[in-house]
Amino acid sequence: MTGPKALDTPYDSAQDTGILGAAYRAPTLGILLVVTLVAFEGMSVGVVMPEVSRQLQALDLYGLSFSAFLIASLFANVVSGLWSDRRGYTAPFLLGLVLFVAGMALAGAAETKIMFLVARAVQGLGAGSTVVALYVMIARVYPAVMRPKVFAAVSAAWVVPAMVGPAVAGFVAGAWGWRWVFYGIVPLVVPALAMLVPALRRRPAEEETVRSEGPRSRPLPMTLAATSAAGGAGVLLYGVDRLHVTPLPSALAAVAGLALLGYGLSRLLPSGALRFGRGLPTTIMMRGMFSAPFFGVNAFIPLALQSAKGFDPTAAGIALTTGALGWSAGSFLQSRRTAEPYRRLRLGAGCVMTGVLLALLAVLPGVTGWIAVPAWVIAGFGMGLGMTTVSVTALKQSPVSEQGANSAALSVTDMLGSALSLGIGGALINVIGHSPAEIARGYVVICCVMGAVALGATLLAPRVR
Repeated sequence: MTGPKALDTPYDSAQDTGILGAAYRAPTLGILLVVTLVAFEGMSVGVVMPEVSRQLQALDLYGLSFSAFLIASLFANVVSGLWSDRRGYTAPFLLGLVLFVAGMALAGAAETKIMFLVARAVQGLGAGSTVVALYVMIARVYPAVMRPKVFAAVSAAWVVPAMVGPAVAGFVAGAWGWRWVFYGIVPLVVPALAMLVPALRRRPAEEETVRSEGPRSRPLPMTLAATSAAGGAGVLLYGVDRLHVTPLPSALAAVAGLALLGYGLSRLLPSGALRFGRGLPTTIMMRGMFSAPFFGVNAFIPLALQSAKGFDPTAAGIALTTGALGWSAGSFLQSRRTAEPYRRLRLGAGCVMTGVLLALLAVLPGVTGWIAVPAWVIAGFGMGLGMTTVSVTALKQSPVSEQGANSAALSVTDMLGSALSLGIGGALINVIGHSPAEIARGYVVICCVMGAVALGATLLAPRVR
């Protein structure tokens, strides 16, 4: 099937079976460029956030600056998934891309920490909508046999920004200021959008327009559930972050936030997910069990190395670089292995736990901070192996009419796991203190907590069967 035909029907060709074959080249390259831009943003923010925090006097909001992005993404994930199931992925993808660009521009222009937090939330709305639409795009553009390779390529798309992102972000921040790290990404969206035009113009096949009658297909209840979950997560993290300032009011706020969060999640996730029911429910939850320990430590590595070991931003970002390289290697291995998914997930979670606990050593007296490099290669390898396995398994376990809802559920647990771990990590830093020695102690506590979460993931992995 040639390119013009692919505009009207699902991409399908006996002659072009590779993801870079003629029928698939344009969507593949466009998807990979979008992922690369999102990855570059993530790598850049991690490197420059210590400088942003100092300039905007926002060290007390270090963790929340990441959580604001993720909580907003959680809400957008659900709305985008519903939209994609009912009307197709084109509109939520385009709206998400516009919001992501607007958030980048707003972050670059931020003059106060509150404005920067708002910018991060706008970026999160855009990224959340775009990512879910891309998942549905992959499910509907590519046949099932090709999806593992597509997801492996998506993970590999982190390699280039991981290799050059920290160095480029550090150089740009040093030469022109951290604002240009955000401004510089904006014009790169145009070529990515141009390459995705064929996939965005494709008419859905008849079976893709089937409407699920399940509770997760109803727009109003699901939107209210997403609002409850996102708002509850925000209130919970605010309460936890303020416990050391106003204990009783903050505790009450945290309890209220937890209740709202539980109410929302019980309606956003497949039945049985919160109790790790066998099969799809646990598959969905495993996404968050991987994200929480990895990103809960990842964001604090640059801060810890710069504060405790005197690293400059570029050197501190090298650990993040190696983590992404390990991630790509793990994803590649996943696409070549035939072992049962739960075995790959158990191995991946074990690698994340090992990497997190090794990274703990980086701030200890007498230990070189460079130990974070091999530690994060191991953790990244576990993420590549585990996260890609979760994505492929969840799509395999989902009927066509629920691909959007379950893609959204994957992103909900992903974003929520990261947001809660980052918010709790930031709260620990605030409680323990902001001096170099206190930041090092807080980092050690964070690593211990996240190591325990990764251990839980290894024990729960067999329940995906």
